[in-house]
Amino acid sequence: MRLRNDTTTDQAPADPAATDDMLATQPIGYWSGLAHAAVTGHLRDAMARIDVTQPQYWVLNRVNAGPAAPNREEVVIQLTPLADGPHEIARVIDQLFHRGWLRIDAGQRLQLTDAGEAARVRLRELVTELRAVVHEGISDEEYVATLKVLRRMVANVEDNGGS
Repeated sequence: MRLRNDTTTDQAPADPAATDDMLATQPIGYWSGLAHAAVTGHLRDAMARIDVTQPQYWVLNRVNAGPAAPNREEVVIQLTPLADGPHEIARVIDQLFHRGWLRIDAGQRLQLTDAGEAARVRLRELVTELRAVVHEGISDEEYVATLKVLRRMVANVEDNGGS
């Protein structure tokens, strides 16, 4: 971070008790990782209570997302970067077939069954409720500003040869 006097802010060790005046020195990796773990854990715990996983929700949404139904390979390719491993999405698709939430049409495209659509709608309602908890006390403007900052940090790393 560049300050007005054009000096670089020192990087301090991660400190969960850092005061507001110390936050500029805190490592983004620590805080973004902590936020990711807390939010993802909260979401996955709530979904587990109704015997659903976050990747199952991703697949239901992806199958329902566009004007044309995707095939299995398209869903796997699109969602694998989000998954915990290279085979997780393919397994999730199989789980959703087993539950009767997915079917394959004559063109080898994935389709939600009526039960799958009902599950997707129920999960959407749950995720909306959970989002309200996570966003409590945070305006839309603050949220957008936060995402813009994170997006810029990702671009900065990528522009400098990062992964």
